[in-house]
This record gives sequence, structure tokens and C-alpha cells, in this order.
Amino acid sequence: MKLYFGNAVTTATTLMILALLGFIGYSIFHRVNIQYWGRRSVILLVFGLVICCFASARDGLDKTIQHTIDDSCAPGLFPLISIPTIVGCIGALLIIVAAIATPIAKTQQARQVWFYVMSGGAMLKIVTMEIARIIL
Repeated sequence: MKLYFGNAVTTATTLMILALLGFIGYSIFHRVNIQYWGRRSVILLVFGLVICCFASARDGLDKTIQHTIDDSCAPGLFPLISIPTIVGCIGALLIIVAAIATPIAKTQQARQVWFYVMSGGAMLKIVTMEIARIIL
């Protein structure tokens, strides 16, 4: 439990991740009734970015970067070149591509597909980071 509710940042990150997963699940479950997928994509993008910032603070990404530059500092949870950070970058790339493509898409069906791509990138990042945190 301390892994997910150990301090304020960890607790806030956990609750926000659960809310994001609920938003994605609700959107997929009620996809027939959704008329504007662009709005959903914007919410997913902005809220996902906030969660990413909190998760980076939680896992000490700033410390990892500082340790890479100056060895006298303690590193964060993950090394800079590691499977979690590389997979996280791949997930971020999917999110960025979908964020750029969504406003360009002409139909709601295409925007729905880009929402799913963005959701997939977010899920990839969440699953990878949380499994890596449990293993470490």
C-alpha cells in the first residue's frame, strides 16, 4: 500500500491514474453515445500530461537526469536508459502523434480511432511504469 499511498504525491498520482483509467473505460463503454471525440482527446491529453508530471516527480525522474549529469547526486527510481523509460517514450510518441492527428482528422470516426491510439499510449505507459515499480 505504501507504494501507491505512501505520501501526498504518490496518493495523488494513484488517484489520478485511476480517474484516467475510469475516463478511458467510460469512453470506450459508451462510445456509441459520444458525438465529439476531439473533446475527449483533449481531456485525455491534458489530464494525461498532468499525471505524467506527477508520476515523474513520484519516481524521481528529475533526480535521474541530475545524476546522469552529476554523479554526486542520488539517482531516481529508474535509470535514464532502462526499459521503463524507453517504453514510456514510445507511449509518449503515440500520444503526441494522436494529439497532432486528431485536429487534422475530418470525421468523428477518425477522431475516435486517434482517441484509441492516445489511450493505448497512456495505457502502455501506465502498465509499464506500475509493473516496473512493483518489481523494483
